[in-house]
Amino acid sequence: MISPQNVLRHELIGLDVLVVRASNPGHAGVSGRVTDETRNTLVILTGRGEKQIPKRFSVFRFRLPDGATVDVDGSSLETQPERRISMRIR
Repeated sequence: MISPQNVLRHELIGLDVLVVRASNPGHAGVSGRVTDETRNTLVILTGRGEKQIPKRFSVFRFRLPDGATVDVDGSSLETQPERRISMRIR
């Protein structure tokens, strides 16, 4: 079960997300649902289409299935999703 403590080891696609902070001021405040993830970006489906947001220098607020929210520094997500899921997180 996904929780704030283990969110980094789970699949992010399908979660609702808000970009809390970003190096590009135009990306801050973008919200929607994660539709894809690459090594360096999250693709977010917004009401105006898809936005590709760089993970580095961004902070994301994810809403988990149980309704809890968790803020995640994008640099901690910056690896291939399949590798991040299997790696140890301290």
